[in-house]
Amino acid sequence: MTTVLRTPVDRFTELPDFPFEPHHLEIDGGLRVHYLDEGPRDGEVVLLMHGEPTWSFLYRKVIPVLVAAGHRCIAPDLVGFGRSDKPADPGAYTYQRHVDWMSETVFERLNLSGITFFGQDWGGLIGLRLLAARPERFTRVIIGNTGLPTGAEQPTQAFLNWQRFARESSDFKVGRIVSAGCVKALQDNVIAAYDAPFPDDTYKTGARVLPSLVPTSPNDPSHDANEAAWRILARFTKPFLCAFSDSDPITGGADLRFLARIPGAESQPHTTIEGAGHFLQEDKGEELGEVIANFMQRSC
Repeated sequence: MTTVLRTPVDRFTELPDFPFEPHHLEIDGGLRVHYLDEGPRDGEVVLLMHGEPTWSFLYRKVIPVLVAAGHRCIAPDLVGFGRSDKPADPGAYTYQRHVDWMSETVFERLNLSGITFFGQDWGGLIGLRLLAARPERFTRVIIGNTGLPTGAEQPTQAFLNWQRFARESSDFKVGRIVSAGCVKALQDNVIAAYDAPFPDDTYKTGARVLPSLVPTSPNDPSHDANEAAWRILARFTKPFLCAFSDSDPITGGADLRFLARIPGAESQPHTTIEGAGHFLQEDKGEELGEVIANFMQRSC
C-alpha cells in the first residue's frame, strides 16, 4: 500500500446532530476503518452502507429511529471516506478492492450475521456484492437509489460527464455536491460535515476515483463479478424491498430490474419516498428509518 492519509480527529468536532461514538478496526494489513455501532448489542443487526461521496454522517437521521425500535445499527465508512483511512494513490482503489475491504470488515472483523442490509448509491454496489458472496449472513434487504451495473447497460452522457468531472475538476467540493443531490439545500454546517473528512484535495482521491469504477462497458474488470452476483440474486428468496425516492435523476427506474429478477422482491410493500433526491437519507431520513423498521417487523 502506498501513502495512506488519516483525517485529523479535530475535523470531526461539533458535527450537527451527530452524537455517535467512533469505532475503529484494522483490515488489509493496517488500514483503519471507522464505523458506527449504535443500539443494543443483542439487537437485530442493521447494516447501513453509504456511497459517493458521503460517509456514515449520512445516516444520522436514520439510526435513532432504528435504535428506538430495538435494533443495532452498524454504519461503516468506506476506505477513502469519512473517518476511515485514505490511500493517496488512485491505483489503490478498485471495485473489487472495495468489496474485499468491506467483506473483511463485515464478515471477518465484526463477524456480523442475521443482517438486515440497507444500501444507497455505492453502498448498494458494494453491499449487494457482499450479499451475493455470503447470502446466509443476511436476513432481509432494503435498497434505495442504487443499482448493480454490469457494464452491459448503456451509460447516460450525464453519468459519463460526472465521471470526468470527478476525475478532472479542479474544484471538487464534496459538501456542495451532496447538497446538489438533495431536494432541499443543506445548511452550511451540514455541508461542512460532508467536507470534514477532506482537509484538502489530497484526501479526496477515493472520492474522485469512485465514479470511474462504475462498470460502463462489458469489458470492465467488474463485469464478470457483477454478472455472477446477479445470478445469485436471481435465486435470493429472502425478503427484498425497494425504497427509492421520487426525485433522483441518477437511479430513477433502476428498481425495476430488481423487482423483475429477485424472487424475494415478489409481493413486498415496495415504496417510493416522496420529496427526496439522490441522498434520500438527508431529505427523508426519519421516514426511511420507519420504512426499514416496519419492513423488519413485517418480515420477522
